[in-house]
Amino acid sequence: MRAHPSRATKKALTMPRIESVQVDLIALEPTTLRSDAIQSFVRQETPILRLRCSDGSEGVGYSYTIGTGGSSIMALLRDHLVPRLLGQDPDCIESIWQDLLLHTHATHVGAITSLALAAIDTALWDRRCKLLQLPLWKAAGGSAPKRPLYTTEGGWLQLSTQELVAQAVQAQKEGFAGSKIKIGRPHVGEDVARLSAVRAAVGPGYELMVDANQSLTLSEALRRAQALAHLQLAWLEEPMPADSIMAHRHLCRHSAIPIAVGESLYSLGQFADYLQAQACHIVQVDVARIGGITPWLKVAHLAQCHNISVCPHFLMELHVSLACAVPNARWVEHIPQLDPVAKSRLRMEAGYAIPPELPGLGIEWDWQAIAALGSDRFVHPAG
Repeated sequence: MRAHPSRATKKALTMPRIESVQVDLIALEPTTLRSDAIQSFVRQETPILRLRCSDGSEGVGYSYTIGTGGSSIMALLRDHLVPRLLGQDPDCIESIWQDLLLHTHATHVGAITSLALAAIDTALWDRRCKLLQLPLWKAAGGSAPKRPLYTTEGGWLQLSTQELVAQAVQAQKEGFAGSKIKIGRPHVGEDVARLSAVRAAVGPGYELMVDANQSLTLSEALRRAQALAHLQLAWLEEPMPADSIMAHRHLCRHSAIPIAVGESLYSLGQFADYLQAQACHIVQVDVARIGGITPWLKVAHLAQCHNISVCPHFLMELHVSLACAVPNARWVEHIPQLDPVAKSRLRMEAGYAIPPELPGLGIEWDWQAIAALGSDRFVHPAG
């Protein structure tokens, strides 16, 4: 008599498995010069990861750098992370993330590992949302159908005062709800003069954010926060090096301007330390630098427990959906990133960013453009 397979055996036989992974590294040149107090944004190296599964499903994820490290991310994916994906159940996103984190414990916490993990994790979420026939913003929480949008593209440090004013006024006319201006000129008076001119031009109802890109000492951060307080700024971003938690705590206690941190933090524990120390007023968690959507949501919910707003950094094509997924997100940052390799565009209506309704991440990739721009590719298993 032939034995019938058990229920567990049937489930194992039908369980989807990751069968192949393709990763392309592309280099995207910025359309404008982007300089801040410590660096220039020379190019965006973007690993795009496409995984295919035994049930015919697939997901596409990505990550980024701002000029260096792309080849290191590719090596980590090729040699250590992607080989561990084959045969895994793609529905077990948390399990996969924890396994890969443990596998790379000797190189974590750090930017390269987090950026590599993010390419995988976002691909797994893309697949999950497509199977559910839901856009990411609904699958991850579905808190709100839109979020206010501000632009950073016209606020770079190398611009003259006249150029700053002109671009902020133009952004206001185009419907943006705010602009971010880079600070960190040699003397505090220069920053004050530049910001005062912009405030006078756009009026009191338009939000202005400032970003020091970790360039200040504590004494200078205190000085500039006091000098800029009368301008009613939305926040002062990354005033000091990201590992200076106690300095940020001191600044928070003495600044009339809200203090924002997060783009240079790479783990849930680092955010927990900042929140526990009351060393920030706004969390700017970056989905690539934290290691993907899985940890991003944890940081956002942790911030909610502390009554702290989330204003994510960069990656607007992903962050528009994540900001709409959680209740404590306040802003989406507008910096065009994927236009050369995506057919989709971020929607803006009356100063708000609107998340895509397409199932998945909502990014329509242009695979022809990706192939043309790609500088490196590997497929696992090969052939």
